[in-house]
Amino acid sequence: MMAQVVGGYFTSHVPAIGGAIQRGEQQSAYWKPFFDGFPPVRQWLAEVRPDVAVVFYNDHGLNFFLDAMPTFAVGAAAHYDNEDEGWGLPVYKSFTGHPALSWHIIDALVGAEFDITTCQAMKVDHALSIPFELAWPDAAAWPVKLVPIAINTVQFPLPSPRRCHALGRAVGKALHSWGGRERIVVMGTGGLSHQLEGARAGFMNPEYDRFCLDHLASNPAALTAHSAEQVAELAGTQGVEILNWIAARGALGDAPQAMVMRNYHLPISNTAAATMVLEPVCA
Repeated sequence: MMAQVVGGYFTSHVPAIGGAIQRGEQQSAYWKPFFDGFPPVRQWLAEVRPDVAVVFYNDHGLNFFLDAMPTFAVGAAAHYDNEDEGWGLPVYKSFTGHPALSWHIIDALVGAEFDITTCQAMKVDHALSIPFELAWPDAAAWPVKLVPIAINTVQFPLPSPRRCHALGRAVGKALHSWGGRERIVVMGTGGLSHQLEGARAGFMNPEYDRFCLDHLASNPAALTAHSAEQVAELAGTQGVEILNWIAARGALGDAPQAMVMRNYHLPISNTAAATMVLEPVCA
């Protein structure tokens, strides 16, 4: 028996979500449309029982800043602590890593000619911890081991959607060649459309968001037709976090995926928020 990729879980990671959880506002009128998307996610995760999560996300200055911003960074640690990077959020549970799988992915990416940064010590911020809190809100400890993969969505030049999809495809090939017996869930976090600063602060684009959601399962190549600069124009300067979703979809392989659930709502804070679960059609 070989490792199995059970599917993909995609969601927004807005810091305000953590604040709503902390205050117990999940069923308030403002937050309910977003949080009501998660019971199907939790049911699906309970059914597919993943052992490992490979997570594509973006760091918000906790590990990397403008003076040293890797395009792609892969964690290879045995342990990852969550820390608040300035939002006043509670510190969430620590994560157990999977160094052997991390190194297998790193070796495969270097073999595929990706120039990556390898992190043998790494902290994780809200971009990773909040999606876990949404998925496993009552867990005493996280039920999966973690392989974090950080993508630069902060400082230009950004990787293109096409390159991020290629990165994900290379990770997916590494997962399928892994000799373990783990059940692996792939996660993509961030977005959707939003911009936090400048003349377009508060910008959201439901049309582009729905374009991404409509094509992610069966035609992810449609999301790679734009340049990173065009995505920033379409989705906002922080909306380029869709790159994380595109990479995660690449890791699910080239075959169309079945959509288990989909939720879209705006705004939460100043962001268009979405959640989606995909799984192999043959599953």
